[in-house]
Amino acid sequence: MNTFSEAIVLSGFQTLDFIIFGVYVILIISLGMFISHNRGEQEMSAANYFLADNTLTWWAVGASLIAANISAEQFIGMAGTAFADGIAAAAYEIMAAVMLVVIGKFLLPIMMERKIFTMPQFLRERYNDGVGLAFSILWLFLYVFVNLTSVAWLGALAIEQIFNLQGLEADMGLMTVSVRMLIVLGLFIIAGLYSIYGGQASVAWTDVMQVAFFVGGGLITAWIVLQEVGNAFGTSAGGILVKIYEEVITDAHETDHLHLIIQRSHNPEAFSNVPGITAIVGAVMLTNITYWCFNQYIIQKGLAAQNINEARKGLLFAGFLKLIIPFIVVLPGLCAYYVYRLHPEVVSSLNLVGDIEKSDYAYPWLIRNFAPTGIKGLAFVAKLRMSQG
Repeated sequence: MNTFSEAIVLSGFQTLDFIIFGVYVILIISLGMFISHNRGEQEMSAANYFLADNTLTWWAVGASLIAANISAEQFIGMAGTAFADGIAAAAYEIMAAVMLVVIGKFLLPIMMERKIFTMPQFLRERYNDGVGLAFSILWLFLYVFVNLTSVAWLGALAIEQIFNLQGLEADMGLMTVSVRMLIVLGLFIIAGLYSIYGGQASVAWTDVMQVAFFVGGGLITAWIVLQEVGNAFGTSAGGILVKIYEEVITDAHETDHLHLIIQRSHNPEAFSNVPGITAIVGAVMLTNITYWCFNQYIIQKGLAAQNINEARKGLLFAGFLKLIIPFIVVLPGLCAYYVYRLHPEVVSSLNLVGDIEKSDYAYPWLIRNFAPTGIKGLAFVAKLRMSQG
């Protein structure tokens, strides 16, 4: 087993990558604490804490919605699904963009007109106290024991993979703790430094900067990785996309990797992960309405807008950003599949580090082997952001 220093060397991270990461963490914490401090001088009312006194502009609403939505379990899982099953993973993002428009048009205005702060409040007013209490308990349980734990765990898993830290442990006095658990703890501390104290305003404005890093850094990372993969095959970024299309679409055994809708008869295993048109238009549509409209830490971003028009524009902006995410996430997963599965001779000739033992390892493997210095730092920053979702 490698030591910590040996693992970092094998990861390929250089000083510039760590500088980018350090600057990012300092910027995020400083901005969040600054906003928290300024608001701490005011009396913190419910409207102030949950809805930032309805001061958010449309671009802050949209960015904050995406920042709350994009987290490690989605990012790593979607890239892994693209590696295993192809571009059908993008169907979820496309449907989310459609439902954001529907919610912004029909549902969110009703809540804003009634001055709703939280979903339990909405249910108490619509039904009774018992329904509101039951909903509070259900979502508290889901958020603490499902959402937060999975986001932190998968975020730590991604960071561990990128840094090649699998299996390492650290001595903490009388006990030994895995490095992964220390990463989980670190992610919680960084996110909690400003979000718990500062409320929605602190979260929203730091989200704006973090989404700029995520979208900008993610697009740059995806493009550079495409270029580097293209270089390995003697072509350009655009050329490698053409190669992927030509080889995958003509491969009789793997045609579903370039199908947005997977049919059960073509690939039952892939169909179980990314179901066909009936499930996507039916079950996924309903799930998206529940997630984007009745999930407290999501919908409160829209409720915090200055007015209904700003809220609607914010949801439209979030829908636009959702359509960009497949280019950031799905394409790299597809590239990893092309290199690792279809061209193992390239993996051997380039002496690439690590294996994709599970599909969720695809994106970290691609970044570790193909992202140049500096770009690794940007990719790591994106992982940190999404681990705080």
